[in-house]
Amino acid sequence: MSDELLIKNGLIVTGDKRGKIIPNGFIRINDGKIAEINEGEPSFTSENVIDASGGVIIPGLITAHTHLYGILLRGASLNIKPPTDFAQVLQRVWWPVDEALTIEDAYASALSAGADMLRNGSTLFADTYSGPNSIEGSLDAIAKATKELGIRGILAFEMTERNDPDEASRGLKEGVDFINSCGEGDLVSGMVSIHASFTVGDEIITRAAEQAKEMKVPITVHTSEGLVDLYHNLETSGERTVERLDRLGLLGSNTVLAHCVHVDLNEIELIAKRRSSVAHNPMSNMLNAVGVAPVPAMLERKITVCLGNDGWIFDPFENMRCALTVHRLASGNPSAIGPDEIFKMATIEGARAYDLEKNLGSLEKRKQADIVILDSSTVPTPLTPDSVVGHLVNTFSGRDVKDVVVGGQVVVKDRKLTKTSDAKVAEVSKKSAEGLWSRLNL
Repeated sequence: MSDELLIKNGLIVTGDKRGKIIPNGFIRINDGKIAEINEGEPSFTSENVIDASGGVIIPGLITAHTHLYGILLRGASLNIKPPTDFAQVLQRVWWPVDEALTIEDAYASALSAGADMLRNGSTLFADTYSGPNSIEGSLDAIAKATKELGIRGILAFEMTERNDPDEASRGLKEGVDFINSCGEGDLVSGMVSIHASFTVGDEIITRAAEQAKEMKVPITVHTSEGLVDLYHNLETSGERTVERLDRLGLLGSNTVLAHCVHVDLNEIELIAKRRSSVAHNPMSNMLNAVGVAPVPAMLERKITVCLGNDGWIFDPFENMRCALTVHRLASGNPSAIGPDEIFKMATIEGARAYDLEKNLGSLEKRKQADIVILDSSTVPTPLTPDSVVGHLVNTFSGRDVKDVVVGGQVVVKDRKLTKTSDAKVAEVSKKSAEGLWSRLNL
């Protein structure tokens, strides 16, 4: 079978620097990369053709921060005293879940959440796994599921010392071993991850930062998601969260700070100065009632801001819509942020945060062919080059994703997974969730 693929007859939103939109175009893919992208009818044929007539073709969406295992708690009736702040959410919900996770859960959740993201238009995710009783082998299990689906993943074990300093060291070793096992061009790669500065001491932060720089991989950390993080740092060091992380050498161009809800202007200036990126998780922030990150102020200072889901809602279109509306509400300004900025956060800015913008994040010649084709048959108003980005943020949802291509391979066709079955994913996920819920007495 030919490794060439032709996608034609679609309205192409390239997402490139010029914001180029091709009204009726085609994309020729060869060896997993975009060989040609142009307007009109192609002058060649191919064995493999996707006819996107009436549809919209966009770059694969990038989920810049997630916790795949979060999907296993979906719908659970929690048998706990209701939390009233973020610290209690961690103590009563997520930390018990973390401790109950098994290697089998790591695999099952990666398969289930990865499938959910693929079907909703995400072609790359950055995941941090946190299972103190299932450290060794966890990243290999997640990578196995990721490869079975054909989605891209940047994986890490999330270090914490909340139970025992040794678990952070073991987590760092798991991450390093995994990074060393990844080959160039693999669908999966590794990064370094710290849970948050309030669950680790200075030494492990410094070690992790040095390790990431030595291995030339990204490093990520939850940063002032809730006030517990900020208050901890003020009480123990007299510094705000970003100030402490900077003193310990963690900030840099390879750093992705997740959340950054409770940061002030001085911290924003530090993030900009160090050329660090911010993974914004608006729906999760609302769910946990932690506040609204000052994203408009970050964008004013040219900080790379990308979009994540934090392990909750895996439809990137819903996250885009939330990012559009929450900042307008928080600022009282209905023009605080627009669809163009939001779409960039979901595509090229996600690639840039992980130093992948030369290969991913937009539809351009010689870039990897990560492509999403949307069915526009139910769009209620005219779909034109002028209106399409507005529709991407205001109209479309994951339900409209028809086909998904990753590295030139069709991994979703007519809304169905191609490399594994949807039935298998559901079966594996339900079995794993049943065991987890039983261990948690839910």
